[in-house]
Amino acid sequence: MAKAGSRVALVADGLRAAIISGEFAEGARLPPETRLAERFGVSRPTVRAALKELETSALVHTQHGVGSFVAERPSVTAGLEQLDSITESIRSMGREPGMIYKGRVIRPLLPDEAEKLGLSGDAQALELRRTILADGEVVAYSYDLMPIGVFPDGADPEEVQGSLFAYLRERRGMHPHHAVAEVHAVHSDRIGWDGPVGRPALYVLLDQVHYDRADRALLYSRSYFLEGRYAFTIRRSH
Repeated sequence: MAKAGSRVALVADGLRAAIISGEFAEGARLPPETRLAERFGVSRPTVRAALKELETSALVHTQHGVGSFVAERPSVTAGLEQLDSITESIRSMGREPGMIYKGRVIRPLLPDEAEKLGLSGDAQALELRRTILADGEVVAYSYDLMPIGVFPDGADPEEVQGSLFAYLRERRGMHPHHAVAEVHAVHSDRIGWDGPVGRPALYVLLDQVHYDRADRALLYSRSYFLEGRYAFTIRRSH
């Protein structure tokens, strides 16, 4: 963090004030470093350090060779300590949830998937691929596995529509009670299937298994949330 009163801190404070006042709108490209250096009467390295300071606090993001941009506020914010469906989280923020199913296929589980779900190596599952939207904007891509048994053997995969939590509750009488999750940062051009080919994006991966009250695994989800569009918070207390 820049030392209070230093040139870097003064430039960072000036840019922060300009962003908060609306001089630089969400998603807008900031002026080049040379112009910012002239504006604040400092060197380009000082401007660069100030931009890094703002990037650390998630106010701006920099694309090398392109420029620095004002960060956009997330479309959706959800608490990691809460076990809500993605659909419920989006709706609770006053946004309209949407979902597009990319694919549904029944297949054998891979060894690591079977281990996650606590199933034998020859078990099968319904694999689902979904695009998650909020007010028509893509916020996440989800790869989900519903074990055969949770999804009835011989049933039509096309009957799974909309929220998976709602499907489990309303169609199967099963209620997700708790989950074990891992959180990872992922930078990849292979996650989404409906964006520009070859363009990498930054995601927050929520890798989790959902269980009922009896600790039966109902669903294994790998949900990739687009950074800047879907944010997570954690409530911490002493």
